Amino acid sequence: MEFFKVKTVEETFALIDERISKVTQSEIRPIEEALHYVLAEHVLANENVPSFDRSTVDGYAVNAKDTYGSSETMPGFLNMVGEVKMGELAAKPVGRGEAIYVPTGGMIPPGSDGVIMIEHCEDVDGLLNTYKQIAPGENIIRAGEDIKYGEQLLHAGTKLRPQELGALAALGVTEVKVYSRLKVGYLSSGDEIVPYQTQKLEIGQIRDINYLTVAGLSKTWNMDVIYGGIVKDDYQAFANKARELFDSVDCLILSGGSSVGVKDYTTDVIQSLGDPGVFVHGISIKPGKPTILSVAGGKPVIGLPGHPASAMIIFQLFGGRIFQKLSGEEIDQKPNRIYAKITKNIASAPGRSDYIRVRLFEKDNEWWAEPIIGKSGLITTLVKSDGIVEIVSEKEGISQGEYVPVLPSR
Repeated sequence: MEFFKVKTVEETFALIDERISKVTQSEIRPIEEALHYVLAEHVLANENVPSFDRSTVDGYAVNAKDTYGSSETMPGFLNMVGEVKMGELAAKPVGRGEAIYVPTGGMIPPGSDGVIMIEHCEDVDGLLNTYKQIAPGENIIRAGEDIKYGEQLLHAGTKLRPQELGALAALGVTEVKVYSRLKVGYLSSGDEIVPYQTQKLEIGQIRDINYLTVAGLSKTWNMDVIYGGIVKDDYQAFANKARELFDSVDCLILSGGSSVGVKDYTTDVIQSLGDPGVFVHGISIKPGKPTILSVAGGKPVIGLPGHPASAMIIFQLFGGRIFQKLSGEEIDQKPNRIYAKITKNIASAPGRSDYIRVRLFEKDNEWWAEPIIGKSGLITTLVKSDGIVEIVSEKEGISQGEYVPVLPSR
């Protein structure tokens, strides 16, 4: 292929979706250990939730018709004939002109089709005065109204959040089949790069902070990270270490050495890992143009730019998409974004997508996004930002006061 022929952001996402396949290895995990894993099969409801008609309020189970016409000035009157206790079978039926007390979550007794809230009535020595009329079905959740027996509760590809685990627990599901956690390898390159633990830097040295930012994002996506260390600008040493790490992981990430400099061996090293090879070498984006994406023997390889801000933005955008595909997670075509007003005009070059780091703040009950202007190598722009704003390639910029979508920082 012709290297460094840039792709648009949209083309890059499309190529990722086309070229990256999910890892099919799966396992059975207890639900208490399945948070952030991706379901490998559909989950069907094996029972109704709730399993019985229940009240959503503290009140009185009645025939709704018996409350018609009730008001503060003209109350209705019903005979109190009992109560339902929590966890107790409601066996006694409600007849016409009768009421039975039911707590929130309590079972609805036979013959009742509504519950009047305790605030809207008054028990006077066994005679219930009703000050409001209710409709049939009011304040009742019917059996199976939440989850119905036999329906598909969750589909394969769902990433399990706390709320999904709660729904599974409500059905009595104790374990699920999920795709196994992926292993991600990370390798830094460059004569100037030293371990981040280095206390005293020599002239020209730079600590390897990209490892911590990239590994941190990977872990939030439920990936195991294997650190391959740092290699010098020597092709053979770089190739040997990349191959060793590549063979033991599901995805390889290389940081640094992705531009067109004389000593940048990343493209050649990635190509040496296997076919079909590099499918993106350069993206029409700022920051992060010199990005490399490849597939070798079914495994994705990501070549990130060396500048910290560029590396993190690129990895959040495209690394996240690659991991979604690789882990079997269903792709959300509309990632979670919030909309805010931009505080100043921002120019952009047509034909290139720009990603601007912003600080979010609230003013006059609206969210505002304040651009954090700085070069791509400035680490503090990452620390100060709450998210990034995309200026799509079709636009020549954004105007002060314009609503813009903000992709929050992870």
